[in-house]
Amino acid sequence: MIKNQWYAVLDSKEVKKDKLTGVTRLSEKLVFWRDAKGEVHCIFDKCCHRGASLSVGKLVDDHVECPFHGFRYDSKGKVNYIPANGKQAKVPEQFKVNAYIVREAYGFIWLWYSDENADIPEIPFFEDLKEGFSYGGFSETWNVHYTRAIENQLDVVHLPFVHKTTIGRGDSKLVNGPVVKWDDNLMTFYVKNEMDKGQTPLKPNEILDYEKLFSLQFQMPNTWQNIISDKVRILAAFVPIDEENTHIYLRFYQSFMKAPGLKQLINASSKIMNRVILHQDRSVVLTQLPIKTELDMGEKLIQGDLPILEYRKKRAELKQ
Repeated sequence: MIKNQWYAVLDSKEVKKDKLTGVTRLSEKLVFWRDAKGEVHCIFDKCCHRGASLSVGKLVDDHVECPFHGFRYDSKGKVNYIPANGKQAKVPEQFKVNAYIVREAYGFIWLWYSDENADIPEIPFFEDLKEGFSYGGFSETWNVHYTRAIENQLDVVHLPFVHKTTIGRGDSKLVNGPVVKWDDNLMTFYVKNEMDKGQTPLKPNEILDYEKLFSLQFQMPNTWQNIISDKVRILAAFVPIDEENTHIYLRFYQSFMKAPGLKQLINASSKIMNRVILHQDRSVVLTQLPIKTELDMGEKLIQGDLPILEYRKKRAELKQ
């Protein structure tokens, strides 16, 4: 995983008040909870005493109580009460587990994945989705590394083959460019696919007025949006569970319907088609080997794979 990054790790609704939520994220067992003020906290889900899972314990006065021997942990991962030693006993400093900085924003729980707490940047989210949009969505787990799931959404070549009955209709197999632009850790790629009539595909630097083309964006390390129109977007968060599994949150964002009842109906109904499209992808992505991608892995890439190559380069750069 790339360090010093904000990762979207859970939907906000998954962390409820007065309840512990245990999940595996970024190859670590974690427990999340909300305090009396509704703020979210996260610590390692393994008691430092005898290794019991803290997430099957309970919340007591905003502290996580281990189900095995009652050790109580605060939001910093520090044990401040050991029942067997008595209420007046001081707890040694070494009785603690790792704690992560987490924030709630834009309907997600975000985790700052780093060994450093200083100079933490703002949570990176698509600027135009911060206000004015409502959304509906769903989530599911895929048995692949998150890099495979991400690269599928950066692949502009597969549409007429994987999605020929849905969004790939039209036989636009020839791929011009695509054009890829970076703004810090935000990639925008512009797509100009068309029918093959014997013409030679344009190279990226040959495409004029590319900003007028259909575009998609990927924000490192794990969020993506499809800019369908000014008022309609598809967003996905590719959440690393471990080296072999990814949890995908897929959302339909819209700003054209404001009426509460109709807005909720439209957002809910979007799940049907989005699930069909996502499962078309899944049927292929789950067959890819290896299940994790790297910058140099012996593949024979083509010009249309430029967004994938650019992502791999950026990921390698950030990992260093």
